[in-house]
Amino acid sequence: MKLLANRYGKGRVRVMKILRDGNTHTVQEVNVLALLAGDFAASYTASDNSKVVPTDTIKNTVNVLAKEHLGAEIERFGLSLGRHFLQRYEQVESASIEIHAKNWQRLTIDGKPHPHSFAAGSEAKMWTRVTCVRGGSQEIQSGVRDLVILKSTQSGWADYPKCEYTTLPETRDRILATSFEATWSWSSAPADYNRANESILEAMLAVFASNYSPSAQRSVYEMGEAALKACPEISRVDMAMPNKHCLLVNLKPFGLENHNEVFVPTDEPHGQIEGSVVRDA
Repeated sequence: MKLLANRYGKGRVRVMKILRDGNTHTVQEVNVLALLAGDFAASYTASDNSKVVPTDTIKNTVNVLAKEHLGAEIERFGLSLGRHFLQRYEQVESASIEIHAKNWQRLTIDGKPHPHSFAAGSEAKMWTRVTCVRGGSQEIQSGVRDLVILKSTQSGWADYPKCEYTTLPETRDRILATSFEATWSWSSAPADYNRANESILEAMLAVFASNYSPSAQRSVYEMGEAALKACPEISRVDMAMPNKHCLLVNLKPFGLENHNEVFVPTDEPHGQIEGSVVRDA
């Protein structure tokens, strides 16, 4: 028997930092997963911990570097963490850092944004994954998770194959709802990650809202196209669109017609539509 692969680290390291610009504050709350790979096989096979950086030390490193490097752009914080572990520990061959940012929304009081008061926003999270490898190579991905979006019309599902097990009726007008996930891969660094991420997400949501959707598959492709057009610094977009089904309630037993008005929302079981869009070679 032999150990095929290994990595370890610390997960769910939560850090909140207040970014101050005079009297105006911004809340940056992140959840960090830091994983190290390298010369650690002996700890698995020979009970030798002499090269294993304690996961508590990894947690402390995240906290200390947050003081120095956590700012508005989580990608740059991820880079600082990955580079630190490579520079500090020669036994580390690669460091993978995944960061999720909580969505804090500034309160509006008397019609004006309040400088230091906030409310928790939606469950949607912007996130990044930074992988730094000894020798200088690095990979950065960013994206969004748990973005619940819905359009109440301009979506359909028809012209699909049918068999003796098919019960779903065709429709040219339905609700399309999903907990959307997208990951985009950076081929070069933008001037500002946050602005670039905003332009990518804005482009994808404009397609979702404006284009007629004959299928979630078509929407995934068009949203990926829009993301690549919006930001020349990304080379690939990976997306998942799990349906949040809205099932039309049968009101005929009660002598009523239901013209796409009353639904039962459910997400179990759900359709899982995934796709990746890349630039032409």
